[in-house]
Amino acid sequence: MGFIKWVFFIFALCASGSTPILSDSSFNSNGLSRIPSKLLNFAKKPELFDWMVGIRRKIHENPELGYEEFETSKLIRAELDKMGISYRYPVAITGVIGFVGTGKPPFVALRADMDALAMQEMVEWEHKSKIPGKMHACGHDAHVAMLLGAAKILKEHQKDLQGTVVLVFQPAEEEGGGAERILEAGMLENVDAIFGMHVEPSLPVGEVFTRPGPLLAGGGYFEAVISGKGGHAAIPHHSVDPILAASNVIVSLQHLVSREADPLDSQVVTVAKFQGGGAFNVIPDSVTIGGTYRAFSKESITQLKQRIEEIRQVGLGD
Repeated sequence: MGFIKWVFFIFALCASGSTPILSDSSFNSNGLSRIPSKLLNFAKKPELFDWMVGIRRKIHENPELGYEEFETSKLIRAELDKMGISYRYPVAITGVIGFVGTGKPPFVALRADMDALAMQEMVEWEHKSKIPGKMHACGHDAHVAMLLGAAKILKEHQKDLQGTVVLVFQPAEEEGGGAERILEAGMLENVDAIFGMHVEPSLPVGEVFTRPGPLLAGGGYFEAVISGKGGHAAIPHHSVDPILAASNVIVSLQHLVSREADPLDSQVVTVAKFQGGGAFNVIPDSVTIGGTYRAFSKESITQLKQRIEEIRQVGLGD
């Protein structure tokens, strides 16, 4: 098994909590037999599993938003120090980049995001978020635990590595362009391959899923302030209603996918923010709308971005 697939398999072990089920034919029984049995045995140790669960719970209890992951980063660095793994910090404000192996090519990267979401955790349980209005609802706490678990396995078997594994703990995945800042820092210039995983609660425990081509979409976000002329609801003809104008903009945005995109090219535009007015009988002076757009190719992302801007300009009367 090549070094790149060997490293991926270790990451998959930490994602699944057991020997993962992999449908890729390159991971058949002959391929798996080349993985040292001592590595598999180490990955299955209950103490490793319990340690990873503990890491995840600590991070879950203390969620931090993009570029604010200072305590999360501190925890990561403390664990890497215990393992004797060298790292670079700070990268992209709160990011950490670790290195395990020979220090020579090939370079293979494993990546985990660290940031939480600005939302309240409503589920009552022992390890509920302690920070009001912030929650690890997208699984980044688990991602960090997975990567630290992979780091521990890799360090334990460092003498078997025939290259270097780059451990990328990335800030600001949800918004803020954390990945771009990691790239701008030059930390991935010599990397031959990079792997990232995302937890998926719909899959059975122990199963890892992948496929050729893009699996997760890229995207962006938009915001627009639609201005009009406020007035009393009883005399709307004396006003310029920004709520009506904003509603027309939202309907036009939905047409981008339903009427302009190839049905075989998955895209989505979602307006998730609509703010305006504070009274039942007063037409406001302005309305703010915002949302996100996502697609699986650079071409589709560029097209969506351009068309959203064109619709925004029409809505603003530019």
